[in-house]
Amino acid sequence: MNEMNQVLYQPVNAQPLLTLPNSTAALVLGIISIVSLCCCSIIGFILGIIGLVLGINAVALYKQSPGAYTESSYQNANAGRICSIIGLVLSVLSNMLIIIFRAKYIAIFKEIIESYSIY
Repeated sequence: MNEMNQVLYQPVNAQPLLTLPNSTAALVLGIISIVSLCCCSIIGFILGIIGLVLGINAVALYKQSPGAYTESSYQNANAGRICSIIGLVLSVLSNMLIIIFRAKYIAIFKEIIESYSIY
């Protein structure tokens, strides 16, 4: 029989596979946490935390009963978890650099003001 003509039959009593709750939300939040570093790293940090929590919960739920959920929803949750971790790390590094540069600019600004001080 040709492989193109084969039809896979499921048993009559088989339950359809469910999607993991919040797996897509974890993926979307993880991606947005990375993208939001261009404008505001605090938002990326917050969204990264939320995406990481949702991804961890979805992966844990899948590992409790892997036969009940689709593989694609597990992959979405896992990818969301990874993207959230990347977004968190990048936002922490970005915030650290911002703090360092602000401290340097404040010191330079103080020196300029003191050098032109009349008193």
